[in-house]
Amino acid sequence: MSSSDSKYDVVIVGGGLAGLAAAILLAKQQHKVLLLEKENYPRHKVCGEYISMESKPFLLSLGVPLDYMHLPVISKLQVTDARGNEVNASLPQGGFGISRFKLDALLADLAQKAGAKVLTSTKVDNVEWLNDSFAVTTRDQVYTARMVCGAWGKRSNIDVKWQRPFIKEKNAALSNYIAVKYHINYPWPADTVGLHNFNNGYCGISQVEDDRTCMCYLTTAANLRNSGNDLKKLEQDVLVKNRWLNHVFSDATFLYQSPVTISQISFERKSQVEDHVLLLGDAAGMITPLCGNGMSMALHAAKLASGLINDFLLGSSTRSHTEQAYMAAWKSRFSRRLTLGRVIQSNFGKDHITAMFLKTANALPFVKKALISGAAGKPF
Repeated sequence: MSSSDSKYDVVIVGGGLAGLAAAILLAKQQHKVLLLEKENYPRHKVCGEYISMESKPFLLSLGVPLDYMHLPVISKLQVTDARGNEVNASLPQGGFGISRFKLDALLADLAQKAGAKVLTSTKVDNVEWLNDSFAVTTRDQVYTARMVCGAWGKRSNIDVKWQRPFIKEKNAALSNYIAVKYHINYPWPADTVGLHNFNNGYCGISQVEDDRTCMCYLTTAANLRNSGNDLKKLEQDVLVKNRWLNHVFSDATFLYQSPVTISQISFERKSQVEDHVLLLGDAAGMITPLCGNGMSMALHAAKLASGLINDFLLGSSTRSHTEQAYMAAWKSRFSRRLTLGRVIQSNFGKDHITAMFLKTANALPFVKKALISGAAGKPF
C-alpha cells in the first residue's frame, strides 16, 4: 500500500450506526474518510432494534428509504413487573422497528457510495496521538489521520488499552451486565414495544421488518452465574416467572440456533473525548435499554461530531475548540437522558420497587408521561 493510500482526513474506528452515519456525512463533504470495522455486513448485533421517530428525518437525509421499507410503526408501550402486572401507555412521538442486520448493511453501502472507504474484518489494535496527527494500527497497516472518531460500541480492546475509568468499575452498581438477543416468529402486535421485568433484569420485545420480532433481554452477570452460566436455565428459572415472557418462550419459533450475546456492559459515565479522539455512540455513553433511544442518540452524536469535524478540517476551527464544542453539545443533548436512564436502571428488575412503580404509574398518569418524555429527544 502506498503512503498516500494510508493517509486520511478522518479514520472512523467502528462501523455501527454512529460510525457509518459519520462516514456518510464526512464523505459527502468531500473529505477522505476511512472506516474500519472488525466484523462483516450484514450481521446481527445485540440491540433492541427500536428507533424513535426523532431519527427519521436524519436517516432519510442519509439516503435510507424508510418510507418504502414497510417497517412496523410503534406507538404503544407495555411495561410489566416480574409477576406480569402491567402498565400501558401511548408513545406520543413513537418509533419504528428495523433490525441491525438490515440497517447497518444499508448504511455501509451508502457510506461507500458517498466516497468513504469501508474495510471490514479489520480490527484496530491501537490509536495513538503523535505529532499533531493520529496513527491507527491494524494487523496489516498503520493509517494516519488528521482526526479519529471512536465508534466501537459498548466496550473494545482500545477501551481496555486506554484503561478508561468505566473498565475498572467491575463491581459498581451500573457495571457488568449481560445482554441476549433473539429474533423470533411470534404474534406480537406490530404497534407495541414491550418491556417485561424479571428478577434483576428486563426483556424488550418489538417487531422489525419481515414480520419478525426482536426479543432482547438485559440482566446482571451475577444472575447468570446463579444459573450456572447457562442461558437456557436462566430463562426457564427466572424469565418465565413473568407470565408474558412465559407465553413468548413457550409459543415462539426461534429463528437462529443460538442467541447473540454480549457481556461486561457498563452504564457508568464515560468521556466523550479521549486523547483527542472524538467518541460516538455507546463509546461515549450508553443509555439504558429501558429508555429505548440508544440508536437515535448514536445517530444524533454522529451528526454533531461530523459538523464540528468538517469545520476543523476546513481550517475554521482549532482542534481544542472542536473537542470542547463536541463535549458541550453532547452533554447538552444527552446528559439529562442518561441520568434518567441510570436512575431507572438502578431500580428496575427489583421486584417490590418495580411493582410499586407500576402501581404509581397507573394511579398517576402524569408520572408515565414525564418518564416517557424525559427519555425522548427532538428531531435533529
